[in-house]
Amino acid sequence: MVGAQWTRPPSAKSRSAYRSGSGPCGTLLNVHRIELLAVGHDIQRARSVAETVGGVLLCDERDDAPNLPFRALVSAITEDLETLLTAAGVGAYVVCRRVIKPPVHEPASSVEPRAGEIALYPLVHHPDLTHRQADIHWRDVHAPLALEHHPAMTHYAQLSVVHRIHGPAWDGFALCGFDTLEDLRERFFSGPEGRVAIRQDIATFADTERSPRRLIATETSYAAANGESGRVELFDV
Repeated sequence: MVGAQWTRPPSAKSRSAYRSGSGPCGTLLNVHRIELLAVGHDIQRARSVAETVGGVLLCDERDDAPNLPFRALVSAITEDLETLLTAAGVGAYVVCRRVIKPPVHEPASSVEPRAGEIALYPLVHHPDLTHRQADIHWRDVHAPLALEHHPAMTHYAQLSVVHRIHGPAWDGFALCGFDTLEDLRERFFSGPEGRVAIRQDIATFADTERSPRRLIATETSYAAANGESGRVELFDV
């Protein structure tokens, strides 16, 4: 494993350039919201909970993918923590959702799965860094690299753990969306150089041995079906 190096985050001027779209990798949005998150193996339970609390469900329903760290993730902005926790057989967290690249197309209806596939990566910080140091690198250094070296990626969000209610000591969850499973598997990187750049950078802020294997998930939002607007206003910070 490459030794950890905490790269100093880009300057305020550099971050502003990315936010305005004038950076070398296009627009890097800096929009945040706080959400509750539950992960577990019971997909049907998670679907019921997501519908009840007006949340978003990510689930991996592949039969040929054993030993996943979890099969379902429910995220929601809700006061009903008791119900949400019933889907948290593996863990429950408070996360800050950072939308780095928003999806271009929204589903036609509130409970229609979003087209495409999402590579979902649980993250454990590098042992030589603190959670905060690893998170800053993930946000300010790795995000621009991801936009540069994952050109087929249609949307990208980072769920940064700000509080662990119970469960494994994970530091975050990366959500990398692609139009098709073929794009995810065959066109994940821009090329060999992009593959090397991404993997080397990940090894500087994440523990690649302790971070669980990725999920390949589909996404369904139940927000509008539960009487919510279906959209959450994001704010620039």
